[in-house]
Amino acid sequence: MDLITALLEPAAYPEPTDAVTLVQTHISWVFLTDRYAYKLKKPVKLGFLDFSTLWRRHYYLKQELRLNRRLCPDIYLAVLPVTARDGGFRVGGTGRPLDYLLRMVRLPQERMMDEVADRGELTAHHLTRLVERLVPFYASAATGPRINRYGRPSVIAFNHEENFTAIEPLVEDLLPLALFEEIRDFSRTLLIRHRELLHRRIAAGRIRDCHGDLHMKNICLADGVHIFDCIEFNPRFRYGDVAADIDFLAMDLDFHGLEELSRHFVEGFAAASEDPDILTVLQFYKCYRACVRGKINAVAAGEPELGPAAQERARQLARAYFALAGRYVREAGPWHG
Repeated sequence: MDLITALLEPAAYPEPTDAVTLVQTHISWVFLTDRYAYKLKKPVKLGFLDFSTLWRRHYYLKQELRLNRRLCPDIYLAVLPVTARDGGFRVGGTGRPLDYLLRMVRLPQERMMDEVADRGELTAHHLTRLVERLVPFYASAATGPRINRYGRPSVIAFNHEENFTAIEPLVEDLLPLALFEEIRDFSRTLLIRHRELLHRRIAAGRIRDCHGDLHMKNICLADGVHIFDCIEFNPRFRYGDVAADIDFLAMDLDFHGLEELSRHFVEGFAAASEDPDILTVLQFYKCYRACVRGKINAVAAGEPELGPAAQERARQLARAYFALAGRYVREAGPWHG
């Protein structure tokens, strides 16, 4: 019996459960029991992460536990070994670890922000509560010379160019060449025009150890606000301008057709954090984040194990995110040279 099949058996888990459901992404499998979620990292090595060895998977699960406890201390519980026992596998058993799982409290799917929004139930009050949670988080997040370098225009440019390199092979399949060139030129132009502003943001302490993946699927509105699943596998994607984090969620709200709530969120955060310059870099970072989501969905579209229907859905999402990035370029007006 292979590990994935074994972990679908209720008997593999330390607590009683009636069923186990598998959910997967391009980098992990998540096993849902009645009360908990157990994450197993896929043994993959991509350009931006490396989970190819047992040591690396264990290390990054421990990082994931530590970093996510900053915002969800009651949700992220422990890293547990998977061991062989009586011809099967056991989570949390004794003996030589065959792999490791991150154990989390299972959050109600129907209270995830994207599902709340899809039902038309997301309100300005939800976004205000989110601002109240995020402002102190960023104020206390780590900063300093090692982290500040990720706010430099040269490092921001590297991240954007890396993204464009990954997107370029998708041209004509998932986005037109003219759109790709428009987005790329916009990014390069703004980096030149706003170098001084970006340096001022470093001096003002706006570069922090952020979340890195702040979108609606990673926020649960149940018994408060739970912000989970930050980037642990590459600090380059987590260290950066607070504006880049905030604008990720703003972009996702736009993507769901919630432009008014997006504006309420960004303006509320800018006021509460006394950071009006966030509004100046808004379209720039939203454009970048839309491209990142487009790229991630393009990767998912190439995963045969997802099945044809899910792959086609990922392709459609990729096209929609790239189209949204183009919309931001056109809305930016004079930024685009």
